[in-house]
Amino acid sequence: MSYLVLARKWRPQSFDDIAGQGHISRTLQNAIRTNRIAHAYLFTGVRGVGKTTGARILAKALNCERGPTPEPCNQCSHCEEITNGNSIDVLEIDGASNRGIDTSSMKCIR
Repeated sequence: MSYLVLARKWRPQSFDDIAGQGHISRTLQNAIRTNRIAHAYLFTGVRGVGKTTGARILAKALNCERGPTPEPCNQCSHCEEITNGNSIDVLEIDGASNRGIDTSSMKCIR
């Protein structure tokens, strides 16, 4: 059995499961319900507020076989691929290590 970080093992799988971010969950669900989905979403905040979780659930909601739905089924092939992290349509990157700054050429000026 391979090691899995607890945060990924117990990651919420629906908007209703996200703790402390009800206003964000409702906003995203309402955008899907009213078919007013923006072309891009920027998830920002300090560590641990649910940026990645919210983005993954939104990806599932938009790619679910039941259509763009406020509640992803978590059972279709698209939902399972996103949950397992092997969807070709959803790429999760670490913003801290993919920031586009080349530190090798930085010099300290005094």
